Amino acid sequence: MLDLNVNISKFLSLILRHAPERIGLHLDANGWVAVDDLLNAAEVHGTVISRDLLDRIVFGNDKQRFAFSPDELRIRANQGHSLHVDLELTPTDPPPVLYHGTATRFLPSIRSQGLQSMSRLHVHLSATREQAYRVGTRHGPPVVLEVDAEGMADAGHLFFLSANGVWLTEFVPVQFVEFSIETSR
Repeated sequence: MLDLNVNISKFLSLILRHAPERIGLHLDANGWVAVDDLLNAAEVHGTVISRDLLDRIVFGNDKQRFAFSPDELRIRANQGHSLHVDLELTPTDPPPVLYHGTATRFLPSIRSQGLQSMSRLHVHLSATREQAYRVGTRHGPPVVLEVDAEGMADAGHLFFLSANGVWLTEFVPVQFVEFSIETSR
């Protein structure tokens, strides 16, 4: 069952963050889509998801990638979109330091250009080194970078806290990145 949940979660990430048109869906301006429309479109395109399984993925996933609307009739991804959506996030004062987990192979680019959102709307930052390390392991040998979030905020950069606890900002200039963090545990 775990593999099914992972596969469905990856499918939902693709559809709700990047490519709803693959199954004939359209997200509203805030990234929402009707649950019934999602389930029906997924089935028509060969991916059967029961409402019970969807509930388990939304409520049971420790990363809380997805959220239901208060009436549980709509669903959206909490962050990570490459599509332009307004997640209705309010600028929030960050803690003094945040962390970014990535692969060591990306360090030359980060050293010259800072942390960029690339194909996504925001750079994702973590509240702890441990969370950032886990993120970094998905991309190869990991490195955890420390971000002077307080300095960035003082310089006028905006931060947002997603519904699942991921810190978001548009860009992290290189002068706010500390590169002397360990690359392994």
